[in-house]
Amino acid sequence: MNLSRTLFVCVSALLLVDPALSQDAKRASQAVLGEKVANLTFRDEQGKSHALHDLKNKKAIVIVFLSFECPVSNSYAQPLADMANEYGKYGVTFLGLTTNAEETAAQVAKHAKDFNVPFPVFQDAELAAAEALKAEVTPECFVLDGGFTLRYRGRIDDSYSDRLKKHPKVTKHNLRQVIGEVLSGRPVAEPATIAIGCSIPRAESAVAKTGAVTYYKDVLPILQNHCQTCHRPGEVGPFSLMTYRHAKNWAGDIKTYTQKRIMPPWKPAEGVAFHNERRLEQKEIDTLAAWVDGGTPEGDPKHAPPPRKFPEGWQLGKPDVVLTVDEEFTLGPTGSDLFRCFVLPTNLPEDHYVAAVELRPGNPRIVHHVLTFIDTTGQARKLEKAQKEKTPTLADDHPLESTFDRGPGYTVAMGVGFVPQGGLSGWVPGQMPRLLPEGYGFYLPKKADVVLQMHYHRNGRVEKDRTQIGLYFSKTKKNKPFQGHVIAGSSGLLRPFFMIPAGAERHHLGGDLWASGDFTLHAVTPHMHMIGKEIAVTMTPPDGPPQTLIAIKEWDYNWQETYMLKHPIAVKKGTRLHVDAYYDNSSKNPNNPSNPPRLVTFGEQTFNEMCFVFLGGTSNNVGRRLPLSLTAPKKEAAQE
Repeated sequence: MNLSRTLFVCVSALLLVDPALSQDAKRASQAVLGEKVANLTFRDEQGKSHALHDLKNKKAIVIVFLSFECPVSNSYAQPLADMANEYGKYGVTFLGLTTNAEETAAQVAKHAKDFNVPFPVFQDAELAAAEALKAEVTPECFVLDGGFTLRYRGRIDDSYSDRLKKHPKVTKHNLRQVIGEVLSGRPVAEPATIAIGCSIPRAESAVAKTGAVTYYKDVLPILQNHCQTCHRPGEVGPFSLMTYRHAKNWAGDIKTYTQKRIMPPWKPAEGVAFHNERRLEQKEIDTLAAWVDGGTPEGDPKHAPPPRKFPEGWQLGKPDVVLTVDEEFTLGPTGSDLFRCFVLPTNLPEDHYVAAVELRPGNPRIVHHVLTFIDTTGQARKLEKAQKEKTPTLADDHPLESTFDRGPGYTVAMGVGFVPQGGLSGWVPGQMPRLLPEGYGFYLPKKADVVLQMHYHRNGRVEKDRTQIGLYFSKTKKNKPFQGHVIAGSSGLLRPFFMIPAGAERHHLGGDLWASGDFTLHAVTPHMHMIGKEIAVTMTPPDGPPQTLIAIKEWDYNWQETYMLKHPIAVKKGTRLHVDAYYDNSSKNPNNPSNPPRLVTFGEQTFNEMCFVFLGGTSNNVGRRLPLSLTAPKKEAAQE
């Protein structure tokens, strides 16, 4: 395998679990259950009035509080649309309500259209309905029977364990079950559940205009430097942080997640310095906390820094070659994230060394990251051809929700379906293209295909993407390939094969390589799958103490990246490179794809595992591999 097989950075900004907000610590509200709901009234974008009790001929009414700024709410747009269409013929009607007072009725209608919501969505700007029903979050649903008596309140299903943290599988379809019970006249078995999402803002608390720490003077510069790359309209961040209102709405989370160093996302807990480190200084974390604790004062707009300008166009000038996906790919609104491979023929008449690569997603809202691979065998073309000729069926990993996915490319689980003959580079939101050391480049054989593996993140809407990749060829006459190698972790003599027993909470895998010659280390890429928990790489020179290159204490498959050393390391012959990795294959691991746990072996599927550390560097060694060996130098072996 090659370093470039997993060259990527994954910077999608997702919120993780805050123990203080744990759903286990809450109780489902019983408010208004069994009571007749008052005749609430709403106005549409034309100003026409609509009354709840006008729906007196319906067998059931589903009221759902929505927010088109809340990623959790948006993720349910398509499932709600499906249910509204499915149950409409049985006398069930759906009604959506939003509580953002800053939106107009016309804007609400446009959002509903963008998300393909087929039922009416009205504003509850004065929170009359929210107060009457004691609604707390978006999305939260309320089911009324034909007499307007509230029979159920709570979640739509159990997709989420906490805000933006999903269960591997949906096991309870609460809203569907309740509708069936109401239609059949049965008692509702579970009339109240906890809805998970974004809080509905109540009356504005007093906000100080000035204070020791203010938004414009102190907070906005931090958000510009560390957050807005992803958290702005059109980008992959699940919400925007471009205005004071946005920051105020998410103030509690900003404080919590920065203090816990969950945001900005940066997984290494120990190690050397890397390019593109996303860390806040402690002073910045304290400033954000002081702003929140001080009542989120806005301050004077005159103190605001100039708006940040984000780069546009090709950053290194016009590429030598631009490769583009043949046509747009359509991504469905809901379901698991999708890994889609696109085959881009280069048709180059001669070999080249690529000094830099720039990837430009057509739709950054949904592109989580991009990997690139080189195929000289034609296997990727065959896989794409087979996908086109195949009768459309539901993908194994994406039941029902994947029916919207269509267009070029092919899909395989956790891989590209062939053994790459090399690779180029990857992309993550905000990543700038970087030139390799002079005289080195990614080797690109003539007539090779470049294969893009796109990680798409669904956002509740049907979206389209068409990505481009720009290649910058080395201008040096004599070049050497940027070289790679891989440390494989195992539990014995077999490499990389292993078995992780079912129920094991901390199963160890380890592996070693020894430098058989001098080289310069430029990049390190740890790689595991879903049940990985920790991974660390250490380097022990023949004449010095061990040094930690990287240590990730909380592994997450969705937060992987290639770490480029800010200061490349000269590795001496005889140096030992070692990996320690730990896996949790128990039922306690919420990321375990098997429930109950099963024996896990090496493989590329979701239910398999890997333990690799890909290394990238340069040397005088001939070929495309760094001078590394599975066996220790004789002198070191004798000492052992």
